[in-house]
Amino acid sequence: MPSSSPALPYGSRAFARLEALRRFTDVPGQIHRLYLSAAHRRAVDAVADMMRAAGCDSVHVDALGTVVGRYEATKPGRPALLIGSHIDSVKDAGAYDGTFGVVAGIGIVEVLRETGRRLPFAVELLAFGDEENVRFPSNLSSSRALAGTFNPATLDGADENGIRFADALAQFGGNAEGIADLARRREDVLGYVELHIEQGPVLEERHLPVGVVTAIAGATRFRARITGTAGHAGTVPMGLRHDALAAAAEMVLAAERIAGEGRGTVATVGRIAAEPGAVNVIPGGASFTLDARAPVDADRLAMVAASTTAFQAIAARRGVHLVLEPIFDSMACPCDQQMRARLSAAVAGRQIPVLELASGAGHDAMAMAALCPVGMLFVRCAGGISHNPAESMTIADADMAIAVLLDFVLAFQA
Repeated sequence: MPSSSPALPYGSRAFARLEALRRFTDVPGQIHRLYLSAAHRRAVDAVADMMRAAGCDSVHVDALGTVVGRYEATKPGRPALLIGSHIDSVKDAGAYDGTFGVVAGIGIVEVLRETGRRLPFAVELLAFGDEENVRFPSNLSSSRALAGTFNPATLDGADENGIRFADALAQFGGNAEGIADLARRREDVLGYVELHIEQGPVLEERHLPVGVVTAIAGATRFRARITGTAGHAGTVPMGLRHDALAAAAEMVLAAERIAGEGRGTVATVGRIAAEPGAVNVIPGGASFTLDARAPVDADRLAMVAASTTAFQAIAARRGVHLVLEPIFDSMACPCDQQMRARLSAAVAGRQIPVLELASGAGHDAMAMAALCPVGMLFVRCAGGISHNPAESMTIADADMAIAVLLDFVLAFQA
């Protein structure tokens, strides 16, 4: 590993590890590391080696491919503070999403080992796999297993090539029969903390390197299908049309307006299509998706209710038929108040104004909240860009974020 900069030891070491992990990809020229792929397997082995080199007393890969490294307490066998994130990626990803949180945890253990320090509690590092929900119809399966909420039906899901989750797991070297044994006992875990790039522009806009997460937003997703009447583009007067795409467009704008009027609510139409899709035919059919999120469930549900009411009114006024199909619903996950307070104290201790902000993206912390108190620390990323090769952060911000996390760990009281 390259020697670290004396001025930025935590950040430069983290960047060296990130650079080493960048090469594990299934698509040359990209970072493309889907769960249970060959690239994911190579990354798992590399992370395990990094954990051993940093000073973990034990390292293993569990039945679902999570890398687990343990740095023992002053008395072996004591409960553990968990530090984790994920090393799988979206297609054509950036280098920092998830992976930065993993190498940051490795850096914490490295400092403890170099300074010869043991804590009254163990520190466990977790490098999860199935966070991005890209390859299989599953989500957070590796962290859910530790929390005791893994759904065995997940094993029957298949990817776009027809490969079953269970078969991919076996090829990876995992063990479906051992998943039930991964669930942790509540008394063995003190809490879970995750350091992650913000994936948004707020910290950059506020000129702050880090922020404390208050909650992870809940999400509702559905498909809208609109049926109107197709017709000739030149012969049907505007006032006599039942244009499905025009109705969809008005609904999209209504969703945007309603989300903008809410408290921390956001709504996104990621897909829209028209049928038959000819340049000279009035669309007789249209469909779109809506993703609605908010850090408070009541606000999200109110936004969804207002949007669906508006959609139905638009459909009735335009004489089209509307069908709404729910496809996903996830409750918001508030971060533990005590964990938030401890992270805020660590931020303030570094003479940084404490900014609390919600996460609009999902994280493994959502699954771990079923097991133990969770906390999250965000670090600034350039332009708020993520899930993109342009994803970027600075060594200085990485250094500060890891320093804050280290202060949090050292001050943590079991």
